[in-house]
Amino acid sequence: MKKAQKILVTAGAVAALAVPAGVLASPAAAAGRDGKCNSGEFCYYYNSNEAGSISDFTKSVADYGKSQPSCYEFKGAGRGKGKCVKNNAASVWNRTSKTVRVYFNSNYGGKYQDFKAGAKGNLNSTLKNNNAAHKIGPTSTSGCSTSGTGDRKSCAQAVAWAKAHVHTNNQSSYYRTCDHLVGLAYGWSASGSTTAYVHWTQIPSHYKHAGSSSVPAGGLAFFSGGSGHVMISIGGGKFISNDIHGKGTYTVTTISEIKSKWGKPYLGWAQPWFKVNH
Repeated sequence: MKKAQKILVTAGAVAALAVPAGVLASPAAAAGRDGKCNSGEFCYYYNSNEAGSISDFTKSVADYGKSQPSCYEFKGAGRGKGKCVKNNAASVWNRTSKTVRVYFNSNYGGKYQDFKAGAKGNLNSTLKNNNAAHKIGPTSTSGCSTSGTGDRKSCAQAVAWAKAHVHTNNQSSYYRTCDHLVGLAYGWSASGSTTAYVHWTQIPSHYKHAGSSSVPAGGLAFFSGGSGHVMISIGGGKFISNDIHGKGTYTVTTISEIKSKWGKPYLGWAQPWFKVNH
């Protein structure tokens, strides 16, 4: 009887040892924050061309932190190991099944760069060593929307208004009134902002798409430089703007024409949010 009990105890000990081994095997195959770029993860590299130390993530992160010991750091072997990820990454590998968006500012703000599922690549000149957040599966920015803006007209109605008012002669009410004109398109007698640039700074960040030139019909494209400039998109990379083809005119143009002819830096586009009703 004692021999039988000893055999049972020994078998039980073997089983107890076997269970932890099985438990450890599964997480190792999909471990996060281990310095290895595993399937299902989004990974930063310290150097360009996917070189140097790796920092791997399985979730979106709005703020990486600025300093140790609280920051997200590079964990893999190689140059950069132990450094904070924020403003120190040069390239990425997106091994998730969704698009990942890298942001210039924390809390998913400012200019951004998208990496499709499976993509490898270097961060562009704006984001290289200026990465502050990333979002896995960002909300699509493909369409114009008046949701939450309280606008009196829809995006389609605003585009129709702009097209109906195109003209090539000098009409004084159109001269240097770009921000007023986009307000009129959306049913407002005034935009509520003193200049186009001020308008851009007043728009809440979640309505803005800084740096993006893929502007949907109805979206508002903004430029800096002095008082700035704003114009409405009619889709397909085309916009309707005042003054670009002569004082007081209202004609079809492009972002590149505004930049080259007027020398105004492009800021990005925004949903039709106006200060006048906020």
